[in-house]
Amino acid sequence: MAEATNPRLKDRYLNDVVPAMQAEFGYANVMQMPKIDKVVLNIGVGEATNDTKKVKSAEAAMEAIAGQKPVVTRAKKSIAGFKVREDMPLGVKVTLRGTQMYEFLDRLVTIAMPRIRDFRGLNPKSFDGNGNFAMGIKEHFIFPEIDYDKVDETWGMDIIVCTSATNNDEARFLLKTIGFPFPTDEEQAA
Repeated sequence: MAEATNPRLKDRYLNDVVPAMQAEFGYANVMQMPKIDKVVLNIGVGEATNDTKKVKSAEAAMEAIAGQKPVVTRAKKSIAGFKVREDMPLGVKVTLRGTQMYEFLDRLVTIAMPRIRDFRGLNPKSFDGNGNFAMGIKEHFIFPEIDYDKVDETWGMDIIVCTSATNNDEARFLLKTIGFPFPTDEEQAA
């Protein structure tokens, strides 16, 4: 039986990020070290009020991107102004952990983000104060799993990276050291 190997991003975390964080923040114990807990992907399908088949299309795209079956999110209550009825499907979401999470983040940072048009780095202010980072992308077909020729609808996507960091500085350092393209202070000033 073949021996299981760590994903490339997890190896980078263990070999590069852990020593760098220990030097930067002076952790006494390795268990204090912040790590990435989970990644949540979400596609909201606002047009689902007119055509519920669009949720199936978003579901297929999300399954291809994430590598696991998404959960269909449904309306909690009826809102007449938005033509939404209770229990109507409105989007899809996936929570990634472990190996799948590291593999997805590796594809996101190395393949998908360089494909974003006019990309100038991630917004360093997109942290919530508790060490979690949220970003949005406008076009789901930047991922290599999506065949551009077969795309019938362009979906936007929310990506939330949840860390065990207690503040934004630790989380920003963690993600930047892993390879997330945050602009430097000089680039932000320009």
